[in-house]
Amino acid sequence: MSAAHDPRPLTGEPVSLDLLNTRWNREGAVQDLLTDTDGLAVWLAANALDFPADDTVLRHVLQARDALAAVVDGSLDEGAGRVDAVLAHGRIRATLTAEGPGERVEFEDASWGPAWLAARDYLELLNTAPDRVRRCAHDTCILHFFDTSRNGTRRWCSMAACGNRAKASRHYARTRES
Repeated sequence: MSAAHDPRPLTGEPVSLDLLNTRWNREGAVQDLLTDTDGLAVWLAANALDFPADDTVLRHVLQARDALAAVVDGSLDEGAGRVDAVLAHGRIRATLTAEGPGERVEFEDASWGPAWLAARDYLELLNTAPDRVRRCAHDTCILHFFDTSRNGTRRWCSMAACGNRAKASRHYARTRES
């Protein structure tokens, strides 16, 4: 798998949700991009994260993915400690530069960088619009998205895929009843 080829059906979501979307269903079987460092390289490149795709970074990213899944698909009470454990490996340092006030991210160990950035991104989504962090409404889909629609009613990871399947299923059910 080359860094240029990303096999996932949904990309381009905020980095925290994109990390969750490294698992997806294809014809009833769960696929996982992060089974090795090649898949990690694909994910890092897709999110413009300039970190090495090595076993240590992969281990930390998997820990962050599991922590995020615990809060997004489980409960905030149960998963918050796991996200906090990832966040403990970095911090934001306030700075003052010639351009004015700023922030700089610092890690105790750079191998935590991608994991920390994904966890931090999730906090920013919660601060922005927690009700717009969603899981696809299709029964078999496990993808997540940040609803940026004007009225906030997006239900599907993709209208072309899951939305269309749901509409086709409803149509089929109606025609069978007739």
